[in-house]
Amino acid sequence: MFDQVMTAVLGHIARDALSFDDRGMLPTPLPQPGHRYLLYIHIPFCESLCPFCSFHRIHYDETLALTYFEALRREITGYHERGFRFSEAYVGGGTPTVNLDQLLVTLDLIRSLFGIEQISVETNPNHLRESTIGQLRAAGIKRLSVGVQSFDDGLLARMNRLGPYGSAAQIIERLRVANDAFETLNVDLIFNLPGQTLASIERDLEIVRSLALKQVSWYPLMASNSSRVQMQQAMGEVDFSRERALYERINDGLAGDYELSSVWCFSRDAAMIDEYIINHEQYIGVGSGSFSYLNGVLYATSFSIPGYGATVDRQGHGLTRHLPFSRREQLRYYLMTNLFGLSLSRDVARSRWGPGFERSLWLEIASSRLLGMVRIEDDRLVLTRRGRYYLLIAMREFLTGVNNVRDQMRDEPDPIRLKWPGV
Repeated sequence: MFDQVMTAVLGHIARDALSFDDRGMLPTPLPQPGHRYLLYIHIPFCESLCPFCSFHRIHYDETLALTYFEALRREITGYHERGFRFSEAYVGGGTPTVNLDQLLVTLDLIRSLFGIEQISVETNPNHLRESTIGQLRAAGIKRLSVGVQSFDDGLLARMNRLGPYGSAAQIIERLRVANDAFETLNVDLIFNLPGQTLASIERDLEIVRSLALKQVSWYPLMASNSSRVQMQQAMGEVDFSRERALYERINDGLAGDYELSSVWCFSRDAAMIDEYIINHEQYIGVGSGSFSYLNGVLYATSFSIPGYGATVDRQGHGLTRHLPFSRREQLRYYLMTNLFGLSLSRDVARSRWGPGFERSLWLEIASSRLLGMVRIEDDRLVLTRRGRYYLLIAMREFLTGVNNVRDQMRDEPDPIRLKWPGV
């Protein structure tokens, strides 16, 4: 019962907090002198659209993709000209490898402009060909993240993934080839899908252990309003009542072989992770449907491909919305993202926010300790096992709120109504 109350309360907070009121032209944000940010690059094209996915994605069209990548590289170059510098890059989607040639040209650009060495790229199992793996390695990819979601053929079929991306047996063989090709090979899996049984989770655990996968990001289902409707039609009702039991079983099933890197990321050894919000308080997102967080302001780009291209041509970047966070909201966000990475250094927090950091969040910290979610170890707030699940709920509801923002922005007219040549 308490879990359901937490979900309802945190969902309400997320809905209230994530409300973009303005649209249209935005002034260009400027970098802090000497600061190095994370660069997130969004590629929205997919060969097949999965009903559970709430990320910004559209069916792949080669002509549109070529024009899109050109605009994307113009936006990246524009941030370089305005003085932004990046230490890491994460390429997500969509399916970034859907047009490998254009992706490689884009990666060449960011390496030449920023000297980035740490690059993470997402892909799907059908792209794990030896030639593709070789080209990605040559392009300097340190971490490849493969969207598997489940090793259950029945679930893959209901998710419309079995045909486009392969059966469990085919995926397993491809992962065997790719597992040692990168410093970090991550496999994305989902738990609490409609129709997913404990037996299915047990089989997934067995496969993960037998393959000795370097890293697994085992996400809870995060269904936006629109994806929940699509899943109900394709897969059945979403049920959160069994989520905790499945999460605890995954934790127990990977204990000993894997260490937690975040609330839902399990790593066999030291590895890069995709939850860049843990290591990078501020980041720039480029490409249609991406988000940025700078100086306490959350930004969003146009979710229309033509709208995005026209915006980049007009103002040199794709930002069309912004949502300023109050100081208290910034502190809460900082607390949540650090605890998502399992602990928070109180000394670092005071250095970043001033000596009043804990006093400003006394209610959040005191209630977390009272509920047994965190404990104090030396100078750190450390998430307990009980706290890991409640932090998972918090992140699930926050990211579901972001997904609902995506739904809203996809359904709205282009913020900037300009003709974009080539589309």
